Amino acid sequence: MNSINWLAVLVAGVSAFVLGGVWYSPALFGKAWMKENKMNMEDVQKGNKARIFGWAFVLSLIMAVNLAMFLTEPAQPCPGAPVVNISWGATAGFLAGIWVFCSIAVVALFEHKTARYIFINGGYCVVALILMGAIIGAWR
Repeated sequence: MNSINWLAVLVAGVSAFVLGGVWYSPALFGKAWMKENKMNMEDVQKGNKARIFGWAFVLSLIMAVNLAMFLTEPAQPCPGAPVVNISWGATAGFLAGIWVFCSIAVVALFEHKTARYIFINGGYCVVALILMGAIIGAWR
């Protein structure tokens, strides 16, 4: 825990939160996402914004902390261990994103969701984790 850069974790968590705002906006995938969920803007507006955005922010921070724990450098150097930098951070984020993408896909398949739904939501997670990993890795 001492080797974690908590400011980098905060920035990484905020970056995923901001990315979500852009990703799910009407300018990118918002309209397609609403269609895949059989929702319209009125349905989206009905939600409790404080609860939704509050929990989304907290969960983004938890994701960033978790990724930072994987990206800590050991106290004793390990031969062959990757050097934590922007490249390895982004790679680790991508690999973590694949886990999440596959989890979303498995659940979506049982819920009879479309491939489009899987790629919108899973794609966001992959990109968000790459971004978080790059930030954490760069900020060593």
